[in-house]
Amino acid sequence: MVKDRSFGSRLFDVTNVTLLLIFALITFIPFIYIIAGSFATQKELLQRGFILFPTEFSLSAYEFIFSTSTLMRSMGVTIFITVAGTFINIVMTCLMAYPLARKDLDFRRPIQMAVIFTMLFSGGMIPTFLVIKQLGMMDTYWSLLIPGAISAFNLIIMRNFFQQLPDGLEESAKIDGCSDPGILFRIAIPLSLPAIATFSLFYAVGHWNTFFSAVLYINDAAKWPIQVLLRQIVIMSDGGGLGDSTALGADFVQPPEQSVKMAVIVISTLPILLVYPFLQKHFAKGVLLGSVKG
Repeated sequence: MVKDRSFGSRLFDVTNVTLLLIFALITFIPFIYIIAGSFATQKELLQRGFILFPTEFSLSAYEFIFSTSTLMRSMGVTIFITVAGTFINIVMTCLMAYPLARKDLDFRRPIQMAVIFTMLFSGGMIPTFLVIKQLGMMDTYWSLLIPGAISAFNLIIMRNFFQQLPDGLEESAKIDGCSDPGILFRIAIPLSLPAIATFSLFYAVGHWNTFFSAVLYINDAAKWPIQVLLRQIVIMSDGGGLGDSTALGADFVQPPEQSVKMAVIVISTLPILLVYPFLQKHFAKGVLLGSVKG
């Protein structure tokens, strides 16, 4: 029989829950402000400043953003880069992590040291730009997919995960006549779905937020991802006029300067937020990959 909890224990729980709710609310208020501001009128934003619920709803910011098909094209480009890039990342990471998890791999330690070296030192922006230019990947989507095909940090964690798989599984598979690629794709990868789901989310967020690489390597406005296009929209809403504004189309309406910036944040953030719930179950398991097991 469970004894009644003491007053101090109950008081601690109430205090703990209250503080957590306050902290959660503090972190959630900026999201509410951004969403509410994107639906507010320009006049209300200037008068009230801080808005959690607009008194008069307005879709002028979204009308400005969606006033041309250019945004939907850029959205399609970003979706393609995110899906294709994440697929390349996961395939390349698994194909390199599994051999490095094998203790019988020749030159295993030098290869691992070379991977760790890239975490500490990089060639830099200009050498990377020159390499991409010499390889003929300028103004192509390959310039956004190939340079970051493997994350050294994710590779090391994935290798550690493969090392934790029981040796008996591999031995049983070899007795049944399974080859090394068969062991990887039929045993190792299915058992690694929590880790793969976690890294897929990390890679996908990185590709979705692709901005600086696109600015460096993509000159054709028709190939701009959504982040670059939205940056151009914000610049136009401020009257900056930087870059080729004709790439946004000639049928734009007059933008409301403040609310359009908030609408830009909503559009660029919402898709990733909608994907997260479907990966939450695997993500909760994957984040424990580096924890100490008792």
